[in-house]
Amino acid sequence: MKILITGATGLVGKELVKFLLAKNHIIHYLTTSKSKIESKANYQGFYWNPELGKIDENCIYEVDAIVHLAGANIAKRWTDAYKQEIIESRILSSELLYNLVRKTPNQVKQFVSASGTASYPESFVKIYDETATETEDSFLSNVVKKWEESANRFQVLGIKACKIRTGVVLSNDGGALPAMAKPIKMSLGAVMGNGKQIQSWIHISDLVKLYSFAVENQLEGVYNAVSPYPISNKQLTTAIAKALRKPLFLPNIPQFIMKLALGEMSYLLFSSKNISSEKIQNLGFQFQFPKIEEALDDLYA
Repeated sequence: MKILITGATGLVGKELVKFLLAKNHIIHYLTTSKSKIESKANYQGFYWNPELGKIDENCIYEVDAIVHLAGANIAKRWTDAYKQEIIESRILSSELLYNLVRKTPNQVKQFVSASGTASYPESFVKIYDETATETEDSFLSNVVKKWEESANRFQVLGIKACKIRTGVVLSNDGGALPAMAKPIKMSLGAVMGNGKQIQSWIHISDLVKLYSFAVENQLEGVYNAVSPYPISNKQLTTAIAKALRKPLFLPNIPQFIMKLALGEMSYLLFSSKNISSEKIQNLGFQFQFPKIEEALDDLYA
């Protein structure tokens, strides 16, 4: 297959490109930096600038599926200006792709968009699957709503829209794990709040395999990209400390302290969401690292 990827140089995108190339797929990717445009066997870059509405129309030539990963990092302080950037980086880029596909002759059959689990409400007891109709009234929930609406527009063009709601991605190269591990490595690690908040996570290798599975099976609709075994913040912190062979002896960190340090973004550390991945598993997808101990053993091997 020929697959067009946005966000191909990001944390997930880099791993997804490597995985798909190893499976002999042909990759087109979009970049806002002309210096990052490469031309290799089965790997071709194209320039775009969503803010200015610019895109190289050749990127869509003979493409079967689009995987849309581009979007500003949510793990930065949420100023009003940055909140707007978080939204626009996802919506403007999706709109640009939609208009390209609408106006340019193509053979695109599927649009796969990254999404988040923020739409699910806070709960210490409920387990949420893709059929859940309850939503949370929060900034990130609103981002997810607009994000998925922009993906659903492709259905008007007869293209399957698939949304991958992703939990906490565990990787050595960025994201949550290095940030959590840093104080633990210095023997300064501590549990957040009461530590009971459930965190639905996924190993980055399983995430890229899930994207590949979605593309190769032409999936449509919403799918949760989370491990079958969510864990509490206390369990996650303890597991990281054990994997690093470091002690945990400091008292739990109150939420108000993290809010002073990180602002509204501190919400991510205390949010409790137990999310099910049964839907994707029932289609035959198998996790390589379903349990946190297996995931950390691999990442810290």
